[in-house]
Amino acid sequence: MEIPAAAAAAPVRSSLAPAPRWAVWCARLAAVVVLPSAVWRLVMVAGHPAGYTDEGFVAFDTFGAKLWMLTLTVLTELVVLLTLGLVKPWGEVVPRWIPVLGGRRVRPLAAVVPGALGAVALTGIWATIPLWWTHPHDDMTSAGNLIVGLLYQPLVLWGPLTAAVTYSYYARHRAAARSAAHTAG
Repeated sequence: MEIPAAAAAAPVRSSLAPAPRWAVWCARLAAVVVLPSAVWRLVMVAGHPAGYTDEGFVAFDTFGAKLWMLTLTVLTELVVLLTLGLVKPWGEVVPRWIPVLGGRRVRPLAAVVPGALGAVALTGIWATIPLWWTHPHDDMTSAGNLIVGLLYQPLVLWGPLTAAVTYSYYARHRAAARSAAHTAG
């Protein structure tokens, strides 16, 4: 049996309730907390010492180091974009412009499992950043040490914010599944 072209092109719509306001704010805040460190890395990619002494910056003034910092910045922004997807319609249905998957529903566990694992990883990675100033940074200027420490402090929130948004996504899907089961039963 062949599906009519008009039916095949019909967009898949989400039957979920919209994300609660607190989850939207958490997702937006997650996007904001990564920006200061991302901008700092981009300044370094542009060739400015950004808080390092001339001698300390030498290691970062290579093609490989700049490529790594640029890649890290792009990956960071892509991960936070996925976090935003947990509260947006395109986190429920893959946008049509994406090859192969476009227009398909996102399976809840395909978002919840990576979101939860990411939240745990991010929390672990950034948990010690408040201790920045307890470690010597001999390759940085005094002002650079202070500024870079301040730019990285918001990252301590990234994991917990991701966890909150992931939980909201999970809870909305669970409620929708229960409602569908109740209606069908």
